[in-house]
Amino acid sequence: MTMRLCIALFTAGYIATGFTVPARAIGCISGGVAGAVAGHMVHHGVLGAVGGCIAGHHYGKQQKTQNAQSQNSPPHGYDSDQSAK
Repeated sequence: MTMRLCIALFTAGYIATGFTVPARAIGCISGGVAGAVAGHMVHHGVLGAVGGCIAGHHYGKQQKTQNAQSQNSPPHGYDSDQSAK
């Protein structure tokens, strides 16, 4: 009974997210899933999901910042002082 309820809730949530605007929360979602699975192993699934969401969001934000910085930096080996000479 409990497993059927979990599957039904997961399926309903999965279907419901298909009809909403994307929240750009990939880090939170993937971290939450990983945390829930890890937390389930020690009987703390919800706590693991919350912790995974927080950690995943932080990691995703950090990755986004690093990608933005690398795209705005000059090409490797380029020296702006040499172009002025």
